[in-house]
Amino acid sequence: MDVVPIPLLSDNYGYLLVSPDGARAAVVDCSDAAPVLREVERRGLRLQAILSTHHHFDHVGGNEDAARAVPGLRVVGSRADRARVPALTEALADGERFEVAGLHGRALYIPAHTSGHLAYVFEDGEPNVFSGDTLFAAGCGRLFEGSPAQMMASLGKLAALPDATRVYCGHEYTEKNLRFAHELEPGNRAIAEKLARVERMRAEGLPTVPSTIAEEKATNPFLRWRSPELRASIRARFPDAADDDVTVFAKTRELKDSY
Repeated sequence: MDVVPIPLLSDNYGYLLVSPDGARAAVVDCSDAAPVLREVERRGLRLQAILSTHHHFDHVGGNEDAARAVPGLRVVGSRADRARVPALTEALADGERFEVAGLHGRALYIPAHTSGHLAYVFEDGEPNVFSGDTLFAAGCGRLFEGSPAQMMASLGKLAALPDATRVYCGHEYTEKNLRFAHELEPGNRAIAEKLARVERMRAEGLPTVPSTIAEEKATNPFLRWRSPELRASIRARFPDAADDDVTVFAKTRELKDSY
């Protein structure tokens, strides 16, 4: 599957998914219709669908403009977000399979950042997941509509995907996320090496997506709550906090919220 990252707004990504025949496309998270439609036109594609991961404006703000510009455009989103995703035409539940632009996907329900958040998994050829604002490269989303335990469960669903799965997240937050991760696990060589690589990429203006599930397991503090070094860092900062997994995760998120 050919995936084209489209920088949108200040630090968002939309992702153009190109059909196997090279003629059709779908887009994941259309926050701004104009750049998406320009890229579709530039490539000579027919836009057939939008896949919305969640209802936040910086992910769905372009849905209505795109739907007006492209008659018959499908707009896919979460069944739990029927009333909050603009121009929605199709609502999916956890595990439901679908087809867009000749590509076969599966919806993965991953609430906590928002209560209706979906990821979109594509397993034809090399596996890909579009994780919105739940799983970032070296990070996770804020808990606007869910609990730490719920986010841990959602991240666990994503971590259970094959290690080779390419992770396309909603924002270019990778460098800052890795700096935070490095503070909590300064002895983690994988984090240090990826941070150095990402710093070079950003200096050249390159996107840091995609990551992979294997990389996230090695470098993402929100998948590493069992790391002895990370737990020691949390204990040093919160000496009176409990040492169970949920508390460690919650305190990690608390630190990141003010980082």
